[in-house]
Amino acid sequence: MDFGFTLRPVHSVERTVDLARQAEANGFGYGWLDDTHGGKDVYTLLTLMAMRTERLRLGPCVTNPATRDITVTASALATLDEISGGRMELGLGRGDRAQRVLGKGPYGTRPLDHAAAVIRDLVAGRSAAYGEVELELPWAPGHQLRVWFAGYEPVVLVMAGRAADGVILRSADIDYIAWMVGLAREAAAGIQRDPAAIKVQVAVPAHVGPAEAGRERLRWFTTTVAQHVADVLDHYPSERLPPALRGRAHIDPVHATGSGSMSSLSEETFDRFCLVGPAEDHVRRLVELHRAGVDQFNLYLASGDEEAQLEAYARDVLPAFRTAIGAA
Repeated sequence: MDFGFTLRPVHSVERTVDLARQAEANGFGYGWLDDTHGGKDVYTLLTLMAMRTERLRLGPCVTNPATRDITVTASALATLDEISGGRMELGLGRGDRAQRVLGKGPYGTRPLDHAAAVIRDLVAGRSAAYGEVELELPWAPGHQLRVWFAGYEPVVLVMAGRAADGVILRSADIDYIAWMVGLAREAAAGIQRDPAAIKVQVAVPAHVGPAEAGRERLRWFTTTVAQHVADVLDHYPSERLPPALRGRAHIDPVHATGSGSMSSLSEETFDRFCLVGPAEDHVRRLVELHRAGVDQFNLYLASGDEEAQLEAYARDVLPAFRTAIGAA
């Protein structure tokens, strides 16, 4: 299993680059930036990360075709592929959060497969149909871009099975992962794609240390994700859900606080979505994810002590994980 990290584009430029260099030195293979609407520009930051690292594969996790024109995204990634020597990847989602920031509704799912095809072709130096015109980036270095689709909804995972190289799942719940990956691979098989070729990435926060402290630091992420998953399960026909997920639609008494934020989750539910606790608990969960077929664990660094968490993973988690799977 590969290991990556994701940063929110809110840190200083110097700290962002330093964290990328620290992660590379500590054995991480992927460096991602969350393309947050209103945050710092991810492509500027990725340029600096590409120039200051040697091996990290880099990309947005995730960007979208709603607020970023796909031809501009393709140009940025092709340029970065030239700068990095072909180390770019693309995480792509619908852009619902960015749309909400602008006071707009969901963008829909249909453009994802079209966006992936256009961006992939342009980065590879091939022509692509964009509306009524044919476009081409004749200067593009010609690299084959790997595209990951991120989403909670079954329709996105089905589309990923048909058009993406991998899926990004923001949950460490084994039952939910198995369901989502099954949908993607079944869709791939339906169009004669090799289902096993679809890569699986789990992108969630983790915090090595006392479990309660970790839960408190990561509560903002987990309550949001838990609500998204609950909404998906609530609107999906129960008889079509895997038995392990039935009855989880209202997965928790999630209460609104006076400020309107969602803040209350049981420890059991919380721990389905994030990794918290001492290093040995992280190793155990990572082994479970590895056995479930996860290809990449993407550590979402959002707890305020990013340097310390990278160091803890490098010192206490990754070596023990590799020993555990080697002894299995």
